Formats: sequence, C-alpha cells, structure tokens
Amino acid sequence: MDIFIQVVLPVILIFLTGYSVQKWKNIDIKSISTVAIYILTPCLVFRTFYQTELNFEYVQIIIFSLILLFSIILINKIYASIRRFSQSIESGLVLSTAFMNSGNYGAPIVLFAFGEQGFAYSVLFLVLQAIIMNFFGVYYAARGQAGIKMALVSVMKMPATYAVIIALILQWTGLAMPDNLFMAVDLVAEATIPVVMLILGMQLAEIKLQKLNFEHISFGVIVRMVISPLIAFAILQYMTLDPLLAKVLLVSAAMPSAATTVMYAVQFESEPDLVSTVTLVTTIVSVATITVLLMLLG
Repeated sequence: MDIFIQVVLPVILIFLTGYSVQKWKNIDIKSISTVAIYILTPCLVFRTFYQTELNFEYVQIIIFSLILLFSIILINKIYASIRRFSQSIESGLVLSTAFMNSGNYGAPIVLFAFGEQGFAYSVLFLVLQAIIMNFFGVYYAARGQAGIKMALVSVMKMPATYAVIIALILQWTGLAMPDNLFMAVDLVAEATIPVVMLILGMQLAEIKLQKLNFEHISFGVIVRMVISPLIAFAILQYMTLDPLLAKVLLVSAAMPSAATTVMYAVQFESEPDLVSTVTLVTTIVSVATITVLLMLLG
C-alpha cells in the first residue's frame, strides 16, 4: 500500500486532474500537445543527452527495445494468422500492444519510484521508444498507404530527434553550452513531465468506448500488461545491466498502451475503436499491475 500511495497515487491524481479539466472545459489538446512536442520534450531530451555519459549500456537499451518490439509483433502476427483476422485488425492489435506509454506515464512513475538516476534512464528509453513508435507505429497504421516513406518522414519531423543530435555533437566534440543558455533549457525541461502527464489525462477524457469486441480487447490487454513485462524479464536475464537500469526497463515494458497510437489509428483508419479502447482499459488496469510490479521489485 505504501508503494501505491508514494509512487502510483501522485501520478494518477495528475492524470485525473487533466481528465477532469478536459471533461469540464473541453480544451484544445492539440495546442498543448504541440507545445509539449516542439518545445518541452526537446529541452528535456537535450538536457538528458547533454549531461549523461553515453556508454555500452545505451546500446543494450536499443537491443532490449528492438527484441521486445519484434517479439510482440510476432505474437500478434501468429495470433492474427491463427484467428484469420484481417490486416486491419492485425495492425490495430500491433498498435495496441507493441508500443508502451513510456513518456506520459512511464517516466513519472520511474521518477517517483527510482529517483533522478532512474529518471535519466527513463528519458533515454522514451526517446528511443518515440523514434520506434514514429516509424513502426506509422508504418502499421498506414500500411498499404506509403507506410515506410511516411514513417521515415515522421521520424525526421520529430524535434526530439534533432535535440539528440545536437546534444551528442556537443558531448563528442567537448564543446560546452553557455551556462545561461543551459539554465534556460533546464528551466523549460523541468516543466515537461507535469505537462505531458496532464495531456495524457486530457487524451483519456477524449476516448469513447465504441464497438467493443471482447476477444480483441482481452488479447490486447493481456499482451500489453502481462506478456510484455514477462518478455522483458526474460530478455533481461540474458543481459548484464546495472540493476537500476534493469528495473527501469522492466517497469517501462509494463506500461499501458501509448496514447499516441490512438492518433495514428484515427488518422489512418486503422481500427481506432479497438486501439482507443485497449489504451483506456490498459491505463485503468495499470493502476493495479504497476503497483504490484513495484512491490515485487522492492
């Protein structure tokens, strides 16, 4: 119960604040999201990559993320083939299960649970997940509509991509950013997590449960909330990682479905009802599952 009160409850309360305000005022989420995507997140990403000494651990994060992603995609393909689902249903299931909410949800949970060092690992993971989601997520949502080309364009439009590049150039060349400029970046970066948490609550308020298919939704919830962390645990057994990093990756893998995939599903008409329902249900279920996982991790 202490873990729920100390770690999960504060995060849920912030989500509920965003949810309540959106239900009350019906705010234009796109405007706030644009500020978060184009200003806040790049500053947080730049600060993290500028300050963090990159080593082989981060190569292992990439390996972990790709193995987890392709494992879940394979599970979806096998299940869709056995059940003879259409390509559209398969894409909807992939969008619902292969991409976790490591930003709006995972990063604050890690911050509350593991502190600043764990949070630094989480930011590195969420940047990688954002790139993966913008490529593979767009590909599966737009499959048959110039998916790969659109996915590449989507990644290159991400401001965070350029924040990483600039930070790495400064780090590798040994050039130092002027202190007053870095203070400005740091100040904006501090606002990122609370704002994206409020945005998630607002996004959840926009989700409407329609055309429920119990089989599809149950499969999506089980894969995202149970199978994903189990696969992550299995992968970590074969990797030599800092114990804290291993915990961060495991908790991140247990996060609910990413809200961003709902926008992809709606934009490309790739089973939006299925994707949005799984996103909402996994977010609700995660209150219990994340608490239990954190208790097991101590």
